[in-house]
Amino acid sequence: MSNNLHKLNHHPLILPLYLPTFIFSFCQGLLIPILPLYAADFDVSYGLIGLVLAGETLGMLVGDVPAGMVLRRLGQKRAMLWGLACAALATAALFWAASVPEAFLYRLLSGFSLSLFHISRHAYMAEAIKLTSRGRAIAVFGGINRIGKFAGPAAGGIIAALYGLRAPFLLFGLACLFALIIMAIFVRLAAVEQGVATRIHHSHLISTLKAHYRVLGAAGAGQLFAQMIRTGRDVIIPLYAADILGLRVQDVGFIISVAAAVDMSLFYPAGLVMDRWGRKAAIVPSFLIQAMAMSLVPLTWSFLSLIIVASLIGFGNGLSSGTMLTLGTDLAPRESRGEFLGVWRLIGDLGATGGPLVVGAVADLVILPTAALAMAGAGLTAVFIFALLVPETLKKHHLISGLRTTGK
Repeated sequence: MSNNLHKLNHHPLILPLYLPTFIFSFCQGLLIPILPLYAADFDVSYGLIGLVLAGETLGMLVGDVPAGMVLRRLGQKRAMLWGLACAALATAALFWAASVPEAFLYRLLSGFSLSLFHISRHAYMAEAIKLTSRGRAIAVFGGINRIGKFAGPAAGGIIAALYGLRAPFLLFGLACLFALIIMAIFVRLAAVEQGVATRIHHSHLISTLKAHYRVLGAAGAGQLFAQMIRTGRDVIIPLYAADILGLRVQDVGFIISVAAAVDMSLFYPAGLVMDRWGRKAAIVPSFLIQAMAMSLVPLTWSFLSLIIVASLIGFGNGLSSGTMLTLGTDLAPRESRGEFLGVWRLIGDLGATGGPLVVGAVADLVILPTAALAMAGAGLTAVFIFALLVPETLKKHHLISGLRTTGK
């Protein structure tokens, strides 16, 4: 027993990263069925609902590139702690928000803080994971996010039904405090920090962009549309369930949790596919399935039919577990990893921001079901880009790994 505890304590990811990530993803899951209804409770248009939901990703857009540079000064441990602490405070403050502008401001501050948290976690994984198991380790990370989001929506729906739509925001802040304590204890100042410090003078944002603009352009465009359909579903499913089908908030939470259960069951197979057959072997089918399923949302007519379609979207997203993080890690140059990952995250967050904004704009101009078709189009665009324009990174890294193993 003590030997198992010793191994757990010295694993580079379980206690420092995986456990806090589970807690944080559960907190995020709490808010998935709540945020669209919370924003709608201000009695505003779909466009303003989309703006409130996109506020966090807009904050990340502003913070991504600076976070990639600040990471080298703070170090990964302090960056993770400060990023999560500030995001938790900003989200908890939504409990007291009295207007849409105030709620939007808190979401913006949360996103700015999360930039630092996300990029520092990504850089930590890039240094701590062996190349030969990168796909599986990052897919497990993605799976842990999905497990948290599986439990979170149902809990959020029940808490909101019992104590009001704002109560989950306070629970979010308290649970994140627990995650902060875990990271403060178990995240170590290892060689990661030392290696970063010795390479500061070689890392410049402009030179990184000049050297890698081609791959950032192609892979980044694919990621942009991929993240758009991912975040778009988190807006469309709750609003469609409540406004079109007339379902209760606890029903909405249950639908999202069932879809998340399907989603989370596929994270390890996704990692095996990435490490054995390549990154594109997981990416292309996953977003094709999501696009096809999203186009079926306007055809649903009941609680059961929406669960089936939402679960199919979850199945497709489960196949993509960790794919964008793995691809970004593959492509990031070691000598300027922080800056590259900051730009990579910026591109993804552009897509994540676009999802809610496009849904809100299309729903206001036409009708809500049409927004689902727009998200399906984004998914198909991602499929086209990744299938035809983005190189397979697994072959390159296996070649490098083989040369190192043979000493060539």
